[in-house]
Amino acid sequence: MGATGETAAPPASSRRPRLLAASYRAGARALRVMPAGVRHAVAGPGGVAWFWLSPAQRSAALDNYATALGRDRSDPDVARVARRAFQNYGRMLMDFLLLGSLTPDELIARMSVDGREHLDAALAHGRGVIMAVPHMGSWDMAGSYAGALGYRISAVAERFPGSLNDAVVATRERFGLNVISLGRAAVRGINEALAANHVVALLCDLEQGPGLSVNFFGRRATVPGGPAAFALKTGAALLPAYQYATAAGRYHVHLDAALAAHEGDTKETLMQRVIGRFEDFIKERPDQWYAFRPMFSR
Repeated sequence: MGATGETAAPPASSRRPRLLAASYRAGARALRVMPAGVRHAVAGPGGVAWFWLSPAQRSAALDNYATALGRDRSDPDVARVARRAFQNYGRMLMDFLLLGSLTPDELIARMSVDGREHLDAALAHGRGVIMAVPHMGSWDMAGSYAGALGYRISAVAERFPGSLNDAVVATRERFGLNVISLGRAAVRGINEALAANHVVALLCDLEQGPGLSVNFFGRRATVPGGPAAFALKTGAALLPAYQYATAAGRYHVHLDAALAAHEGDTKETLMQRVIGRFEDFIKERPDQWYAFRPMFSR
């Protein structure tokens, strides 16, 4: 209380997360009544504007897509793919906002999958499955789809500020996707999930701090070593997968067979095999890969 007896206004730093959460919910409500085609049409110009108004991200993206395509960064095709990737990311965000209003049946109707038998075979070993995933398509739609199909699945995610985090986590958990917050407790959460023979999805194509150096499209890049480390430590299956948009608000999930164990496997050799599959995925649909930060050693 202040000297006048009035309640002091909360500091701006505490109001901002609440405003973000309110904006998130309001945006989600608005998108629920908007046809998918309209949502995606709106996201297109927004993605192009983001591309041009973010010079650092644009420069990193041009370098990354030039490397993936095997072209010079001045090649018009590189800029075209980069712009489309920014647009697709915007569409993915809109689809995530919509996710909170779908029923399980509606979500399942928007999704398709191939390779499900590989996941079932990996789970049959009883030691859990680490699903190694690149930043493509909509991993939230894919993870929620797995939960709606009855799989016990967890995903590691960064925390958002305050009540915004609560709103985002609630959306992600509606269909049974368990969210493990990134941080010290994440290791324990992952180990517990694998011990219970759950699926743990880990995004592992972009640098997220200390990691492992791998060959990625012929250049050196640092990627998280967690998927390989957990597989070697726990005996969990390591299964590369990816997801991609097929139409407005619709996605397909591809599941590889789990990587076969090789004598003498190390974190480095396992992650190199994962990245080799990511290269194949990205080459098929480069504009659905969201690589907007520096990746490669100079």
